[in-house]
Amino acid sequence: MIEWFTAVQVVVAVLAGLLCLVVGFIGKPPNDLTLGAIVLVELLLIVQLVVTIVAPLVGNPPTGSLAEFYIYLVSALLLPLAGGFWALIERTRWSTVVLGVVGLAIAVMLYRMGQIWFVQGTP
Repeated sequence: MIEWFTAVQVVVAVLAGLLCLVVGFIGKPPNDLTLGAIVLVELLLIVQLVVTIVAPLVGNPPTGSLAEFYIYLVSALLLPLAGGFWALIERTRWSTVVLGVVGLAIAVMLYRMGQIWFVQGTP
């Protein structure tokens, strides 16, 4: 894992989440902007997956549990897919709000993944 890249991902996920929440609470259904923001979060997660597969091989292992880290990462990868699917099927303001919650949830998950990789020691 790369620390600055994780920080960028957290910021992007928070901004995407807040954007979707504001658009949803205004009453707008999902649109290209809100879905695009969540797609960007998903693309960054895919890059993170590749980075975290390569990182231990080049001498950058996590300080915490690798299994716990990957559980968070796989769950985070699935959230935008589920939220985007919901937004495409149910085109209401509430599906835009759900996209916002997905963005904020991913930000929290990325923060926790950073703790597992950089801070948390194994017992």
